[in-house]
Amino acid sequence: MSSDHYWPNIVDRSTWNEARAVLLQQEKALTRLKDSISAARRRMPMVEVRTNYEFEGRAGTVTLRDLFDGRDQLIVQHFMFAPDWEEGCDGCSMMAEHIGPLSHLHARRTSLVLTSRAPLERLMRFQSRMGWNLPWYSTVGDTFNHDFGATVDGEERQAISVFLRKNDRVFHTWSTQARGEEPFMMVFDLLDLTPFGRQESWEVSPVGTSQEPTYSWMRLADAYTKAQNTDQCHRSPNSGV
Repeated sequence: MSSDHYWPNIVDRSTWNEARAVLLQQEKALTRLKDSISAARRRMPMVEVRTNYEFEGRAGTVTLRDLFDGRDQLIVQHFMFAPDWEEGCDGCSMMAEHIGPLSHLHARRTSLVLTSRAPLERLMRFQSRMGWNLPWYSTVGDTFNHDFGATVDGEERQAISVFLRKNDRVFHTWSTQARGEEPFMMVFDLLDLTPFGRQESWEVSPVGTSQEPTYSWMRLADAYTKAQNTDQCHRSPNSGV
């Protein structure tokens, strides 16, 4: 790191405490706003899903209702993995690696699955390589991805969809795309705590902060020693939610 790189001002503890108190009020306001948005999300109307979507999993062909695994709620990560790709999206992989044990979601009667357009065999091979243990399904046809904004004009899109089940009926309650997925990838929040941030060109950062093209630094977890990232998933942070 060069000597002209940005560094925060050095102050005494009292001055730091004053600056921290000002920022804390902004952080608290953001927390309250997030709570308000979550409350509004819970009151969103829903649309009944009438299409008989099918998916291929380890146990064979299943329906969207089967993905609930007997629970009331279902979160679907539309994992970007096109039929002709040899490996999955690095950004979608980062999100998958942040999910953790599903038992915490199950305790709230909520299931989570990954779905992709790539063949099941390729998904399972990539999952084994990455060491994941998440339920992952290959969509049968492209209708599911198209209907929920995960395939647009033949191109993959980052997306999450939420569904609610009442007996045999399934309802779509919420979806997000692009930056709407960021809250589920803690690495961004952790980097946002640091003086240098994400070090990406879109950020409003002090002069002298090292910045690179958006997401250009991201790799699959086992590929950070590679000199080049050839993944085709990167999106502008100004697109989507």
